Amino acid sequence: MKDSREKPGSKTFEQALARLEELVSGLERGNLSLEDSLAYFEEGTKLIQECTSLLEAAEAKLQKLVPGGEGFKLEPLTFSDEDAQAK
Repeated sequence: MKDSREKPGSKTFEQALARLEELVSGLERGNLSLEDSLAYFEEGTKLIQECTSLLEAAEAKLQKLVPGGEGFKLEPLTFSDEDAQAK
């Protein structure tokens, strides 16, 4: 189901990632002309930027529940190097 807040013509993260995978596969095959290779590369670069923006927006929405003075409160969820090493 499509999100009503989605901009017309924009892709979901999954759609952008799938297209990026198609472009990479096409480049890896090595049978494209130089012009087509550059077009694939340019489109791929735009898709990477789009995916990064979508991931940053999703990360900004993440929150954690922490004990506070009068119960619990929500705080932004941050990721540190220590969190990554704990996994």
